[in-house]
Amino acid sequence: MFRRAFWFTTGAAAGVWATNKVHRKLRKLQPDSLAAQAADKAVETGHRLRQFALDVRTGMADREEQLHEALGLGGTGEVRELPAPRRAVPESQYRTTRTTGSTGLTGPTGKEDH
Repeated sequence: MFRRAFWFTTGAAAGVWATNKVHRKLRKLQPDSLAAQAADKAVETGHRLRQFALDVRTGMADREEQLHEALGLGGTGEVRELPAPRRAVPESQYRTTRTTGSTGLTGPTGKEDH
């Protein structure tokens, strides 16, 4: 008799648990609930993006400070000039070659008549 009562209460408890679980899932799939979940996710994503932007700004400020220190551009008021940029030697438009029958320089093909 005790066994039957035990299994009866165990089955009833499992049935109640399963019914509650199914009802919770059904409530989560209703349109109002889905809209609320989407709004919550959007707000959470917005907070994460804002935190990411703040982290990027902080990292940029730190890196800028490191570069200022490395280049000697500290806030002492002393301004140092950067060295002048190097100028590249301009290459001629045509490659000059010597032909066998001529003593002068010619254009890219070596067969110009002028």
